[in-house]
Amino acid sequence: MTQTLPYGSWPSPLTAAEVSAATPRIDGARFVGADVWWGEGIADQGGRTGVRRRDASGAVVDVLPAPWSARSRVHEYGGGAWTATPDGVLLFVERSDQRVYALSAGQEPRPLTPAGTGDRYGGLSWQDGTLLAVRETHDGRPVPTRAIVAIPTDGSGPTEIVADSDFVAHPALSPSGRHIAWIAWNHPNMPWDASEVRVGRLEDGVVAEWATIAGGSSSPVQPVWVGDDDLLYADDTSGRWNLWREHLSADLPRRPVAPADADTGGPIWVLGTRWFTTVEGGRVVAVRTHGDDSLVLIDADGTVRELAASLTSEVCIEDVRGSRVLVSGSSATAPSELRIIDVDDPSGGLLVHGGAPEWADEWMPRPRPVTFDGPTGPVHAFDYPPRNPGVQASEDERPPYVVLVHGGPTAHRGGAASGRIAYFTSRGIGVLDVNYGGSSGYGRAYRERLRGQWGVVDVQDVAAAADGLAATGAADARRMAVAGGSAGGWTVLAALVSTDTFAAGISRYGVGDARTLATDTHDFEARYLDGLIGPLPEAEQLYIQRSPLSRPERFRVPLLLLQGDEDPVVPPAQAEAIRDALRAHEVPHAYILFEGEGHGFRRAENVIRALESELAFLGAVFGFDTPGVARLELD
Repeated sequence: MTQTLPYGSWPSPLTAAEVSAATPRIDGARFVGADVWWGEGIADQGGRTGVRRRDASGAVVDVLPAPWSARSRVHEYGGGAWTATPDGVLLFVERSDQRVYALSAGQEPRPLTPAGTGDRYGGLSWQDGTLLAVRETHDGRPVPTRAIVAIPTDGSGPTEIVADSDFVAHPALSPSGRHIAWIAWNHPNMPWDASEVRVGRLEDGVVAEWATIAGGSSSPVQPVWVGDDDLLYADDTSGRWNLWREHLSADLPRRPVAPADADTGGPIWVLGTRWFTTVEGGRVVAVRTHGDDSLVLIDADGTVRELAASLTSEVCIEDVRGSRVLVSGSSATAPSELRIIDVDDPSGGLLVHGGAPEWADEWMPRPRPVTFDGPTGPVHAFDYPPRNPGVQASEDERPPYVVLVHGGPTAHRGGAASGRIAYFTSRGIGVLDVNYGGSSGYGRAYRERLRGQWGVVDVQDVAAAADGLAATGAADARRMAVAGGSAGGWTVLAALVSTDTFAAGISRYGVGDARTLATDTHDFEARYLDGLIGPLPEAEQLYIQRSPLSRPERFRVPLLLLQGDEDPVVPPAQAEAIRDALRAHEVPHAYILFEGEGHGFRRAENVIRALESELAFLGAVFGFDTPGVARLELD
């Protein structure tokens, strides 16, 4: 029998602990021997990243045991923190000291890089018997330096292959070993603003000379050799990241490969991300993004067909063996999946890890793609209405909503199952996930709508999406909260001081003062704000005008602040300044500082507490009970 209860107070079996456990964070995956290995964030082990495999019996076995943790801090966001040799030697970056280690079965990890150098490593890849990595050196100079290096497994120390730019990524050795290709970019550009594909000639394992073959004013990513002089990469010269093929030894123009009005490629936030790969028979498997993700097979003659993979969001190609491709991502029914897709098999593939959570599918909300009119153009979003099989609300009540603002701001959210979203929707709280102007996944023009307009276009678009949804009658316009982390937290705070759309806000490690961010942040993003707002000191007045902390008197609605005490990207001082402003203006608020957390929460107890705090905050502000969750007192 269906109960009738107010929105927000619906009983739900989805606890914060179950949501955390049902959404494993996959951090790379590889075919190793007859097995599949994958990296996984293990929240109940202090948030460490382990490496695991599934044995012949189906049991999951640790390859990298506690307390070791494979996590890189190159660019602070890391990526590519582990790889493996074909015979099963694990090569990984240890979180605590950022050195590279080798681990053979039955032995203790042994270091491959020296101690005490201030070096960090990431983007590890095993290519033709060589361990390649990106090295970031912190040696007391004003800014760190970066290089592509080869790391011998005998512990003799790394060899620098090439540097010559502020940033490097995606190193790829040619089949003969005569050349290496990579991505390079320099301040003040971010890699999605302008980067280059470079190809270097190797002598004794070191680049003797190099040339730029693509980019400069565009943003190419991920070079892949399809022959000794034949290179495949993605570039957005057309306004979309599409595939291009270039032959180095002949006077031939580069040529497009199956162009489409979708992106195969994306922002290089972390090292090692792959959007396409080659498979046997001269074919290419590629991720295409336009709102949702899809997986396609491009035959040698250019024919394209969609593969029967259910993954729709955050899809990443991890590895390939023959016709089998190892893919991670989210689907309509599973927040996290690792699958083997055989391009010659019409079925949906073999699930390796993750999959649908234990609770029934009827509890998972169905994403509905929606588009609203904003001041600078269409605003794309995904709507997740409340869903609970045993409860409904009265016909005259409209549901409260949380409007999610992703970080980056150059990031993207696809429509897929989410335990975090279901935690709210199963209780009668709708969720609107907004890809505001500046988001990737909709082409370069959409991404560049935010250029020089951070704190303006993002705020306008989020407010337009919220107002547009309320105008349809799907949401209660008086009970809409805006929530986001990092750059999304900036938009949350800016929306609260610039609009009257939202009745509450939730900021996870959000930016309150853009000038402080420009001064305090790490080198990868040290010039990011040049493009988002303007270069300093020339644009200082814009920084002041846009910063939420410049208008503390405009904070008028309740606000929840969540912050890690070890955050190097947005230090706690930002959140504490906002807290002080709220206190000074007598605005109801709560500030929760999480010990041992950086830019994002990884420990199980903190992930659980943060999610429960958000629900309790919404209940306190919007006036509904939250069964099973302790009441949150606002200052």
